[in-house]
Amino acid sequence: MKRADCIEALYPELEDRLVVTIMGACAQELYDLGHRENFFYLQHAMGLASSIGLGLAMNLPDEKVVVLDGDGSVLMNMGGLATLGRYRPRNLTHIIFDNGSLLSTGGFTSHTTSGIVDLATVAKGAGCPNVTPVNNMFQFMEAAAEAFENEAMSTIVAKVEAIGPDHFGMDFKLPENAIRFARFIKDR
Repeated sequence: MKRADCIEALYPELEDRLVVTIMGACAQELYDLGHRENFFYLQHAMGLASSIGLGLAMNLPDEKVVVLDGDGSVLMNMGGLATLGRYRPRNLTHIIFDNGSLLSTGGFTSHTTSGIVDLATVAKGAGCPNVTPVNNMFQFMEAAAEAFENEAMSTIVAKVEAIGPDHFGMDFKLPENAIRFARFIKDR
């Protein structure tokens, strides 16, 4: 299963949700489908997408928040899972794409490659409710549909191939994206 295919399948459902992505390939793949003002690409801040998503979900309880994360980022900020498990905002869906690689920072293998670190098990152990590991597109779409309909925090850990986009580049940088994203929220 490819992360880009998962993101493309989710894209129509993201129109009315606040979306935060990690840096690199995940952000680029979403951007390439067509930027929306409710998308915040957290460039150059590896490990913090779940923290930004948590802050949005807690401060904007009437908004649905989706975090598109990666195994490398989650491993870099394991405390983020514990904090999510502590607060459990009902309006947050946390999707972790586990490709077993630090693809956007050189392609080194991550700790999930060994088979010892299982992020779904870690998330459950951290207290995150509704954790669903998935390995194929059918499971992914089923888990996403359930998470989006739920009135409870959900975490999806999707095993994907270590394949990224063939290019990187966006029309705007992080400061402009942050200003436009904040304006979108304010105007709602």
